[in-house]
Amino acid sequence: MYLSRFLSIHALWVTVSSVMQPYPLVWGHYDVCKTQIYTEEGKVWDYMACQPESTDMTKYLKVKLDPPDITCGDPPETFCAMGNPYMCNNECDASTPELAHPPELMFDFEGRHPSTFWQSATWKEYPKPLQVNITLSWSKTIELTDNIVITFESGRPDQMILEKSLDYGRTWQPYQYYATDCLDAFHMDPKSVKDLSQHTVLEIICTEEYSTGYTTNSKIIHFEIKDRFAFFAGPWLRNMASLYGQLDTTKKLRDFFTVTDLRIRLLRPAVGEIFVDELRLARYFYAISDIKVHGRCKCNLHATVCVYDNSKLTCECEHNTTGPDCGKCKKNYQGRPWSPGSYLPIPKGTANTCIPSISSIGNPPKFNRKWPNISSLEVSNPKQVAPKLALSTVSSVQVANHKRDCECFGHSNRCSYIDLLNTVICVSCKHNTRGQHCELCRLGYFRNASAQLDDENVCIECYCNPLGSVHDRCNGSGFCECKTGTTGPKCDECLPGNSWHYGCQPNVCDNELLHCQNGGTCHNNVRCLCPAAYTGILCEKLRCEEAGSCGPDSGQGAPPRGSPALLSLLAALLGTAGPLGI
Repeated sequence: MYLSRFLSIHALWVTVSSVMQPYPLVWGHYDVCKTQIYTEEGKVWDYMACQPESTDMTKYLKVKLDPPDITCGDPPETFCAMGNPYMCNNECDASTPELAHPPELMFDFEGRHPSTFWQSATWKEYPKPLQVNITLSWSKTIELTDNIVITFESGRPDQMILEKSLDYGRTWQPYQYYATDCLDAFHMDPKSVKDLSQHTVLEIICTEEYSTGYTTNSKIIHFEIKDRFAFFAGPWLRNMASLYGQLDTTKKLRDFFTVTDLRIRLLRPAVGEIFVDELRLARYFYAISDIKVHGRCKCNLHATVCVYDNSKLTCECEHNTTGPDCGKCKKNYQGRPWSPGSYLPIPKGTANTCIPSISSIGNPPKFNRKWPNISSLEVSNPKQVAPKLALSTVSSVQVANHKRDCECFGHSNRCSYIDLLNTVICVSCKHNTRGQHCELCRLGYFRNASAQLDDENVCIECYCNPLGSVHDRCNGSGFCECKTGTTGPKCDECLPGNSWHYGCQPNVCDNELLHCQNGGTCHNNVRCLCPAAYTGILCEKLRCEEAGSCGPDSGQGAPPRGSPALLSLLAALLGTAGPLGI
């Protein structure tokens, strides 16, 4: 009886444990780079893919505000309490620690509670927009592993954009848009992550889910990382093998969760009503008590340790690799092109260790024939290179004595010898590169100036706005060629006199120069909404005139032709000039 009870309890425990375990142990955490094993040849090293543990990355970031003087307190000012816009006796004073709200309070330990927070100046310069850029920089490539969470103490903003950079802040891409009205703010239909799928997981969306404005219980904004993982790993993230497989084979998916910098663009504070209360502008400001960013150093599966030294994160590379991200082979270990580790096969993955160079393990045998430059890894047509030598007499690594014979900067392991030109070209360049040595970027991509030529992130997608740009290509600085009336690095902004409506269109009306007439109202700068009696682009025409039906009973404000008043006025004017002569 006791045995049966024990077995029942044990079975129950196994079931509960399997449900609670989000990452089954059989998949591993890739926390070991190598281990010693025993073989027939004795004790040898067995290498495997490895990565640092996920951690709170806010401990290592640098924060920058733009404009730099946007923080409240210099000069001191009062502001209204959240949830009670009529209680405006709170004070912000940068010279008094108890009343100051500097940027570092977004990341301090006490920031987990609403007692400490960063705060901007109030909207005292309305109607000039109150906009703030908060840039988080790591000076290191990191991989996000959990949701980004931002806690506001001022009500969540009406409009906000979360952006990312892959080149240390040189260029930026939108991550997600947030608004109370996505269509009005960003000309995008509102969506949530739940509306996405495996095929659309990389879509940049605008969500209204986190922009309910000025309410006490609505403080948090999310950027959902785990929900996107779940499209591949399941709702409980149990099928991590599927996610790892996708990350291994889909570079765009891997890059989506990779950043060097994040930027929070606050575009409009929480208003709470349709109109801004100009008599109480002290109620409008931004305040953030906490920002959470969880991730790990990107070490290309070649390290388990990331060291923070001299305000800089660096991978402690294994597998004979080196560099800040373990992104290249050590000197004398360039016997094959560098490659990142692989998550597959589960659970150990593949280390893709850098192997000793030919010169470091002895000189290759000499041949009587002088060889032209061919690949050190693969020859597309060996007969053209060595027609009198049997292939079995020499390995493909021995054929080329110099690494420079087939230099593809790690973006290809195949070369082809062009007999007519007596030269070698790289074949099937990867990582969005092209050219004889994979040294150029494909059309639609541009060179990452902060990356080495052998870095897999050397080419960055242009991300030209398809509605605002002439084509999807950009110049060497990442700037796209814009259509008339459009501007901005990605052609997603309008020049003065234009408004965004499926691309930048010239303003039909505005409230400055192009006024709608006769009581008409301007709608989104694209058309005038005219009263019933008027028509025309600016409501400048009577509708009855256009139809030719204006008359005494039309009631549309025009005196009818031949009216007594008009004839009397005409007679009086002519009478002063003499007889009518009728």
